[in-house]
Amino acid sequence: MFEKVCDYFTPFEKMLWTMSTMTIIGAAVIFQSLDILTLIASIIGATFLILNAKGNVWGQVLTVLFSVLYGIISYQTAYYGEMITYLGMTAPIAILSVISWWKNPAEAGKNEVKVNHLSTIEYVMILGLGTIVTVVFYFILKTFATAALFWSTLSVFTSFVASYLTMRRSEYFAIGYAANDGVLIILWLLATFEDPSYSAMVICFIVFLVNDIYGYISWSQMKKRQKHLKNTEATNS
Repeated sequence: MFEKVCDYFTPFEKMLWTMSTMTIIGAAVIFQSLDILTLIASIIGATFLILNAKGNVWGQVLTVLFSVLYGIISYQTAYYGEMITYLGMTAPIAILSVISWWKNPAEAGKNEVKVNHLSTIEYVMILGLGTIVTVVFYFILKTFATAALFWSTLSVFTSFVASYLTMRRSEYFAIGYAANDGVLIILWLLATFEDPSYSAMVICFIVFLVNDIYGYISWSQMKKRQKHLKNTEATNS
């Protein structure tokens, strides 16, 4: 079992996951932020990002778990926008993504999702729908006196776009999450002004940003590989 897991990941992916988890743990120790919930959520985050980069449906299962834990952490910091976004939007869409990825494998018996090709019209629709959702959330977050309202609202937009693209199996979902990571880095930097221990969260999302960039590269390669395989099968038939 252990050998199969090791063979499943490339040497770079093993190194990336190891460096990610060690950086997260190191940041928690250095900044004296040993909150067990935050540490567990961060390690789960680093793990689901590697699995998502592989197009593995279990990555989406862990995304649901991470969303719940992160929602709790956000509530404790009065980042109600993050809490509502992850519990009310990211987690439910991740559940739908589990179903979508499970039903659309690249090959029978292979735990790799089939990369989808979306039309330009759908991308425009996603941006429009994301804008509508964000405007609605802005007033909800304002009512709850959410900290860092602008950045919290922007996070709603990037999270929605990223989550929707994930469900639709577009390689650009990783770009959406990378943009969201950038917003979250700013949000948690603001939190460090109140409590320096939150510096660990800043490090955590920098790690996530690196992983999401790799996720986009990996999915782009998957898309090319799957397209080549499809063309080869069509030629042979």
